[in-house]
Amino acid sequence: MAELKKIDAVIDRYYRQTYDVVSEDLVEAILYSVHGRGKRIRPMILLELLEGFGIALMDGHYQVAAAVEMIHTGSLIHDDLPAMDNDDYRRGRLTNHRQFDEATAILAGDSLFLDAFDMVVKAGFDVEKSLALVESLSLSSGTFGMVGGQMLDMKGEEKQLTIEELAAIHANKTGRLLAFPFRAAGILSEQSQEVISHLYNAGLLVGLAFQVRDDILDVTASFEEIGKTPQKDLVAEKSTYPSLLGLEKSYEILNDSLDQALAIFQKIKENQDFNAGQITRLIERLRLNA
Repeated sequence: MAELKKIDAVIDRYYRQTYDVVSEDLVEAILYSVHGRGKRIRPMILLELLEGFGIALMDGHYQVAAAVEMIHTGSLIHDDLPAMDNDDYRRGRLTNHRQFDEATAILAGDSLFLDAFDMVVKAGFDVEKSLALVESLSLSSGTFGMVGGQMLDMKGEEKQLTIEELAAIHANKTGRLLAFPFRAAGILSEQSQEVISHLYNAGLLVGLAFQVRDDILDVTASFEEIGKTPQKDLVAEKSTYPSLLGLEKSYEILNDSLDQALAIFQKIKENQDFNAGQITRLIERLRLNA
């Protein structure tokens, strides 16, 4: 797909042409993980929403899309470290710390977390939009979002969590960063605060569905299907939606969350000049057959 290639090209160009390279070893490790066979769902959501609002995609839009993928990839590098989930495979090949070493993996993740904000600024939007994007990406990624959720996740290992505690983990660890492109699309297309709020709520629902889907696949899919070690949550004694509610109920939550998100887009379509076709197709691909 042309959009995916362009996102990769934007990241390659950033690390090869924007500044003089300080460490070739670091850049090699960064791009090793960036070029894993990821789904790129976060950047694709942003681009498809912008097109839905009738926005002609420019380089700056691809740069913001690349920034959220950089944050996500950095989080995967750190997630896989021995001190975290301790996994040897990601996206069908060796994890960063196994391909290189732990110190290199830590630094590669650090770089991706920090460089993403420079990428947003380099996108060249006006100051108001740039500040809004940086603030939203920071809150989605850091202490009050993904990183905070990762801390809850680590503290929840080998404990029998309530469904409310599990929901809080996933709303932060997965949901907030996945909701960022929904809010970013509203900011970039200059929607009202009401529409941006609706978009963000849809993003949180998709984030919940994405995490439930991941929990289901952890116990039902093979290594070849998910590109990482299956049943890791079971071995780590983590509470998941299937372990707490069973597979049948987990499928129900997955589909209900997607249905609610699609209903929000239908409402936006009825009140705005918005083509929901592309984002609908993307969301529908998240469904699983029980």
